[in-house]
Amino acid sequence: MDMLLLLQALVMGIVEGITEFLPISSTGHLILTAELLNFWTKEKRDVFEVAIQLGAILSVCYEYRVRLINVMQGMLKKNDKSWLFAINVLVAFLPAAILGFFTIHYLKEHLFNGVTVACALIVGGFVILWAEKRRHTITVQEVEDMRIRDALKVGLAQCVALIPGTSRSGATIIGGLLFGLSRKAAAEFSFFLAIPTMFAATFYDVLKNRDAFVAADMPVFAVGFVVSFISALLVIRALMRFITNHDFTVFAWYRIVFGSFILVTWYFGLIPWSA
Repeated sequence: MDMLLLLQALVMGIVEGITEFLPISSTGHLILTAELLNFWTKEKRDVFEVAIQLGAILSVCYEYRVRLINVMQGMLKKNDKSWLFAINVLVAFLPAAILGFFTIHYLKEHLFNGVTVACALIVGGFVILWAEKRRHTITVQEVEDMRIRDALKVGLAQCVALIPGTSRSGATIIGGLLFGLSRKAAAEFSFFLAIPTMFAATFYDVLKNRDAFVAADMPVFAVGFVVSFISALLVIRALMRFITNHDFTVFAWYRIVFGSFILVTWYFGLIPWSA
């Protein structure tokens, strides 16, 4: 097995795990990292990204396993709150799922490049700064207090994240804040919403790229999957501690600085980012 390829897989797994649940865009960072590392062929890279995204989403399932089990048990017992939670997640999932199904091919063909990612990072950074300067009126303190219309609003916000560099977690968390959710509720609902969203994306990509799975590549997939799971789990725990005393301004400035760096290096030809 090519040790360089395994090292690149490790780096990609770390990038996915760290960025998936922070409002800085995992897809954007994976695109940029893959370009910088010249990682694998595009076909194999697409399949690999499915594997490491699955690792990240399973970390959410593990971290919130008790709550998820309680919800499923509550649904079997016809508990209204459990059913409302499940319906809210489904309602929030549908807008991006439907829009993504019809547009993902076009988006990957035309927008999945370094320059688009950079622009989305910068614009998203300024949106976060604007959102944090607004006065927050909290109407939903906990995820369990969300109504269906709250979930629908967050789901519509998630549609913006189809543009690479925007950030799925950023769109849903900041959207949640704008719609009256507390930081804790916005972050947790973003995690729960990631479960059906990413499982659906994984299932779709596996079906589409099933011919690209080769047994000889399994060690590369395994490295990326395990590293992504571990790093995402650590980030989820760290983020929930972070937001108890901080806002998201630091992530906004990171997006703006990093996006500007990409544009400057591309404009002057220092790094040949795709456009």
